[in-house]
Amino acid sequence: MQSYKTVEREASDEFIEQRSRFIGYVKPVLTEEQAVEFINEKKRLHWDATHNVYAYSLRNGQLRRYSDDGEPHGTAGMPALDVIVKSGVTDAVVVITRYFGGILLGTGGLVRAYTKGARIALDAGGIITMESCTVARLACDYSQYGKVSGLIPANGGIIDNTDFTDKVEIGFHIPSGAANGFCKQLADATCGAVEAELLEERYFKRNL
Repeated sequence: MQSYKTVEREASDEFIEQRSRFIGYVKPVLTEEQAVEFINEKKRLHWDATHNVYAYSLRNGQLRRYSDDGEPHGTAGMPALDVIVKSGVTDAVVVITRYFGGILLGTGGLVRAYTKGARIALDAGGIITMESCTVARLACDYSQYGKVSGLIPANGGIIDNTDFTDKVEIGFHIPSGAANGFCKQLADATCGAVEAELLEERYFKRNL
């Protein structure tokens, strides 16, 4: 997988619907254990809530889970998961807490409320694209620094650190699909004098 969508940060938002208070929480997670820990944390925090509905989607094992937590079947957890899936988001967990306000919302009202709870949570968390990148480093002479450092952003890369010693050492990451082309351009620009050491593949937030 070259890229995927997730949320940037843990966040929350809330609204009132017919006197019921809905709080939508979201957090980026990588494992089911992390998702369950977040769900339990919110259940402990809101032990007095009427419902703590949840849904999560993980890349690992293409895992998707949800719970209505006592709401009528299909009116809470599934609509929340549907928002996550239709947003293209994965590696994220949503918890929607409800404090009942005394007015029944009906089946349609519940679906709309939990859909909204999931949506505002994702919006608060900020949907981002994570891109598969090659982490690399290189060393060049000071005379080559300007030319070499300019090639990195020109190929969609990001410079992570630069050390100025007897040479200039640059640590950077670049989209995996651009790594080979960058290495060729680097060799051409320096007549083969500078080579990049490709270290590992990792996901980074896509540079927009």
